Amino acid sequence: MLDDSFRSIVNAVVWGRSLYLNIQRFILFQLTINVVALGIALVGPFIGVALPLTVTQMLWVNLIMDTFAALALATEPPHQSVMQHSPRNPEAFIVTKAMAQNIFTVGLAFLLFLVGFLRYIRQDGEITPYELSVFFGVFVMLQFWNLFNARCLGLKQSAFKGLSKNKGFVAIAITIFVGQILIIQFGGSVFRTVPLSLVDWISVIVVTSTVLWIGELWRFIMRLKLKNHLRQSY
Repeated sequence: MLDDSFRSIVNAVVWGRSLYLNIQRFILFQLTINVVALGIALVGPFIGVALPLTVTQMLWVNLIMDTFAALALATEPPHQSVMQHSPRNPEAFIVTKAMAQNIFTVGLAFLLFLVGFLRYIRQDGEITPYELSVFFGVFVMLQFWNLFNARCLGLKQSAFKGLSKNKGFVAIAITIFVGQILIIQFGGSVFRTVPLSLVDWISVIVVTSTVLWIGELWRFIMRLKLKNHLRQSY
């Protein structure tokens, strides 16, 4: 704050709340991946898959989770809509009840889907490198689309609104997307992958993108409810 004008005070509050919200977005995204990754590692051996994800694959997932996601969500510009939020309790835990519900709901949904997928590809008694490559692609792409949902924490807007203005987020999203394709196509024995066909990639992208579309539908419903509430108020 360089002066004592009311505009500066408002801007300081907007930036402070937006920064705090960006931190919450990163935590939401990170903990959701942690729940899924931990669940897969624990459940895998019980369904006959000793190593659903290798160490090098987990290193890539951690790179997405800790570095790329932090940079992507930290670059989210401030939103004036944060001024509509009630002041938070300074002693309140950074993970809110709504965030915890989201983490465990989405994490459990991802886990059930991935476990079901592992059981499906193992129904013939063995899992091939090709099937594990598809599983790795599905696992990461689920998190990729969920990154867009995490961007909307605290907001009811579409994940695509203002996306073109946030070049940092777009650049990192493209890096994750292209990086995942390159790792599977050329990772070989290092990442325990084999190249997938174009049809495989289209299938993986389309199926996993339902995560984003479900989020978009939910936010659309929330916007309609808000409009109806405001209409009734007047």
